Amino acid sequence: VQLQASGGGLVQAGGSLRLSCAASGRTLSSYTMGWFRQAPGKDREFVAAFRWGGSRKRYSDSVKGRFTISRDNAKNTVYLQMNSLKPEDTAVYYCAAATRDPFISTEHEYFGWGQGTQVTVSS
Repeated sequence: VQLQASGGGLVQAGGSLRLSCAASGRTLSSYTMGWFRQAPGKDREFVAAFRWGGSRKRYSDSVKGRFTISRDNAKNTVYLQMNSLKPEDTAVYYCAAATRDPFISTEHEYFGWGQGTQVTVSS
């Protein structure tokens, strides 16, 4: 599966953005879908994930309560709604897929990484 993240941009602190992750090649309905980010000079880190057909969602502590991961079945697309953005949210955001439950999948199990989308939050 090939994934492509989009929707990034420049926003002021406190603002919002919605990222999209579209797939080509196959439906995402059998996967765990995750969002990750990588800030300059830092390792890539987990942001959020969920199982397509499930109800539980996993978030990193740094984004819990501010970000929401969701899906659109008809569009075969995953979203990351980001509210109350902070300068420390500045990073390149990536989406990827995994086959195991989002609460046990580790980063190296994810695949389908495409080009990320840049999010810049100004103070």
